[in-house]
Amino acid sequence: MTHKAIKIDIDNEGIALLSIDVEGHSMNVINQAFIDELGAHIKTVSEDENIKGAVICSAKDNAFLAGADLNMVLGGLTQSNDATADEVFQAAFSLNKLFRSLETCGKPFAIAINGLTLGGGLELAMACHYRVVADNVKIKLGLPEVQVGLIPGAGGTQRLPRLMGIQLALPYLLQGKNMSPKQALSNNVIHEIAPADEIINKAKTWILEGGKAVQPWDQKRFKIPGGQGVYDPNIVQTFMGAPAMTQKQTKNNYPATVAILSAVYEGHQLPIDTALDVESQYFTQQLMGDVAPNMIRTLFVNKNRADKLIRRPKDQPEMKTKKLGMIGAGLMGAGIAYVSAKAGIEVILLDRELSYAEKGKDYSKKILEKGIKRKKTTQDKADKLLSLIKPTTDYADLEGCDLIIEAVLEDPKVKADVTKKAEAVIPESCIYGSNTSTLPISLLAKSSRDEKKFIGIHFFSPVDKMPLVEIILGKNTGDEALAKALDYVRQIRKTPIVVNDSRGFYTSRCFMTYPLEASNMLAEGISPILIENSGVYAGMAVGPFAVNDEVGIDLSHHIGEATKAALGEKYHEEASHGVIGKLFELGRNGKKNSKGFYEYPQDGKKYLWPGLSDHYPLLENQPTQEDVTRRLLYRQALEVVRCMEENVVTAAEDADIGAIFGWGFAPWTGGPISMIDTIGIDKFVDECDELTKKHGDVFKVPDILRKMQKDGTRFYD
Repeated sequence: MTHKAIKIDIDNEGIALLSIDVEGHSMNVINQAFIDELGAHIKTVSEDENIKGAVICSAKDNAFLAGADLNMVLGGLTQSNDATADEVFQAAFSLNKLFRSLETCGKPFAIAINGLTLGGGLELAMACHYRVVADNVKIKLGLPEVQVGLIPGAGGTQRLPRLMGIQLALPYLLQGKNMSPKQALSNNVIHEIAPADEIINKAKTWILEGGKAVQPWDQKRFKIPGGQGVYDPNIVQTFMGAPAMTQKQTKNNYPATVAILSAVYEGHQLPIDTALDVESQYFTQQLMGDVAPNMIRTLFVNKNRADKLIRRPKDQPEMKTKKLGMIGAGLMGAGIAYVSAKAGIEVILLDRELSYAEKGKDYSKKILEKGIKRKKTTQDKADKLLSLIKPTTDYADLEGCDLIIEAVLEDPKVKADVTKKAEAVIPESCIYGSNTSTLPISLLAKSSRDEKKFIGIHFFSPVDKMPLVEIILGKNTGDEALAKALDYVRQIRKTPIVVNDSRGFYTSRCFMTYPLEASNMLAEGISPILIENSGVYAGMAVGPFAVNDEVGIDLSHHIGEATKAALGEKYHEEASHGVIGKLFELGRNGKKNSKGFYEYPQDGKKYLWPGLSDHYPLLENQPTQEDVTRRLLYRQALEVVRCMEENVVTAAEDADIGAIFGWGFAPWTGGPISMIDTIGIDKFVDECDELTKKHGDVFKVPDILRKMQKDGTRFYD
């Protein structure tokens, strides 16, 4: 038999070794071949009298099993648009049924875990009768399904609470938290930790010494650790508090969390077989909803494609960066230097004064010191990373660089000056990237000796934490520059999107509509508390006024003035322009000087400035939260559509990835384009038309949406 996922070998002692090695995947995943072959092997083990039991292991060194192939899950959803709920349930229940057949087949199954074990991987492990994990602090075990809008659907909501107790299990289920081998051992999730080269023998020994093929929950007197049943005081207290705490965290935007709580609550009172049936019913609900498919598509499938550089020119050879010239050692430059050195790249960190450059290097030093304290790195590794960063003021040190990234003052003259100084030293083959967030790349490229090798490489702050990099093509940027920039982004393990040149590009342009619309509403007399909370409860990373304070009121003012000057008669002035101007006039520059839309007391929490209502008196009749939320989300989504219409962003998946990972657009929607598709083009257009009548042309529907409405098409198939 040809094996595409799991190979079986039976040794002289009658132990079947099932080695997982899923064909075509760098990391093991549960796909259809895995399901089919595991089922066949369970049958072989259970029916062959000469087989005493089985040990499941991984033939891949990098991980054990990363869970279900979400491409398969999403593909199944696409194929089952016309399927009945029962048909979707039967498909969802198949993995639960498979794992249950394993633990009740009558033969002992042990599992030897050598690496990352997530989702269905951990659910498979919990279905086995004995679990051994390699002694490696880097190994993580967890059930992260909630992070893509799903619930654990192969027994996770039932077996984990039965192993470690309901109260302890809920954070791992509701937050998708991982546990280390030691945590898993103390939580009773695994039985043993052993050196990596001994885990298979340990698992075999357990079988040979009489390991029993029965799970605790299949024994008559089994009780869930920590209590069970609706009349148990501990359980009552847990389920009284959990829904409120979950709502506080999720703002009711993620139905999977409610489904997890329901599955655990109902399932823990039932026999395991009935409980697994209940779990699959809740899993089916998520599959047939909107949130999970949208989140899976954007946060997993399309993000993975972006990470694999789907936009990279196919005819360009791989061009890894060996020596980076980082011009500008401020917050952005320092962060770029750190992530580059972390990837093993030599970095020349250049600024106009050596003290500035050294301060930029200290940024990396402080991050590493925290890492050492938390035992996430060692002093030797920290020293090695720091040795790759060379602070300097001398442009001659840029000689030999194969990539330059400039992050100096947002002034075309300043940028032109450093470009000429750098290009006087660097080789002609060197690619030049600008980290500008607003200035057109085509404009900046005019200062370069070769516009084909000039490109925008836009990072987000803080660089070491933000996952996205926006690659901007100028009018004359060549494929070599694009390939080089994308290869570099992959080196530093960030997610790239590729966009075309425009004022504000894609992310900055669309992101600013969020605080702008909030200021428009403030000027109308809508309560700032209502506006701010509506943004948060819509699922945005932070409220719009907090965002503006973080960006800086002064910067927003200067950008607005520059945009007004650049666009001339085409500039459309909004009420928000006056709001920002007023705060700037009052010297309220935001968080940087402890006063903006918020007050920032030294000895307490920030709070919205009461003076806002003095300048913008409140309306007697306030709108609903739903109305405010719609304005905040629709304003952003419309600007995204305009960017697609203008060919600034060329693919719906890039638009959604950029929105969520770039400026924190509500992840539960799958992104603004997914949100429009989910609402429906007809309904979205009609609602925007109503908003236009009430609030002006900022909600005017782009022609592309009118055409899609007429043709009956969507952004995603």
